[in-house]
Amino acid sequence: MRITFISDTHTKHKQITSSLPGGDLIVHAGDLSSMGYQHEIQSFCSWFNKLENYETKVFISGNHDFMFEKDPDQAKEIWSSYKEIDYLQDNGVKIQIGDGPMVKIYGSPWQPEFYNWAFNLPRNGPELEAKWAAIPDDTDILITHGPAHGYLDRVMGGWENLGCEKLTEAIKIKKPKIHVCGHIHSGHGYLCDGDTHFINASVLDEQYYYTQKPLTVDWNPETNEIEFVDF
Repeated sequence: MRITFISDTHTKHKQITSSLPGGDLIVHAGDLSSMGYQHEIQSFCSWFNKLENYETKVFISGNHDFMFEKDPDQAKEIWSSYKEIDYLQDNGVKIQIGDGPMVKIYGSPWQPEFYNWAFNLPRNGPELEAKWAAIPDDTDILITHGPAHGYLDRVMGGWENLGCEKLTEAIKIKKPKIHVCGHIHSGHGYLCDGDTHFINASVLDEQYYYTQKPLTVDWNPETNEIEFVDF
């Protein structure tokens, strides 16, 4: 299965179109907008829907995407009008490519409290812990906007891990094959702990310039082996 991971496009999604090689699945891990304005969401969904070189297109929202939290009905009216995309918010979708195994994808936008942005919950509080407890045990690909604590979660030049401790605990228990996130732009990259492939797919740097290429992999969902595609 060929998968492209992107995140934190912040209205600059059209800049990355030529860097998308196509494949079976494209995943966007949130922060598609600047402030979740209607025209921003419409622009992104229209663009995402028109990516004809991907069979399945899945996205979640992030801390900048206010409409999805503050006015979810209006957000749903927008994204549901585009028939080729799937939006996940504490729910999942199953996909199958050819005769391959069924792949279970789960997405959630929540994160430890970060100023007054969207989808904030108190760090280490019971509400955030409950969000991660709801992740199905048989999840193959987990999408969250924020990173897990200790995994691709440092701002460039900083020493503090900004990811969610409770998310790390949940991942250690549930062991999804892939965890993709964004949020911390300079955390862009890849790590593996032997069970889970961790991918921070942010494409913008800390100054919001497009400097970090989308990450595309060939993934075997049965063996959990991945190979990065240089495009």
